Amino acid sequence: MEYLKAFLVGGALCAVGQVLIDRTRLTPARVLVVFVTAGVVLTAVGLYEPLIRWAGAGAQVPLTGFGYTLARGVRAAVAEKGLLGALSGGLTAAAAGVTAAIFFGFLTALLFRPRDKE
Repeated sequence: MEYLKAFLVGGALCAVGQVLIDRTRLTPARVLVVFVTAGVVLTAVGLYEPLIRWAGAGAQVPLTGFGYTLARGVRAAVAEKGLLGALSGGLTAAAAGVTAAIFFGFLTALLFRPRDKE
């Protein structure tokens, strides 16, 4: 049942993003910013944590989950270090994910030949 919930929530978030790209004038970069910001805002008002508990990876893996990770890191760092934690907490919390994305992106670029879209 966990896999089904993760698939449904993750798929719904991705479908919303695709609809925004296809049906509006928003570029993929703007949709990215909207999703990350939505994750931060939903975490700040306490709505994203219950979704994470219910859907697991289906809510953590999409871009809204990245916003959740940033917000959670800032909240923890501010509690520990005060206002200075607002500057470092999000980066500290998301460092492993960002590092993995850079590493696997680099590895993919080495293994495959990129070419222009036609």
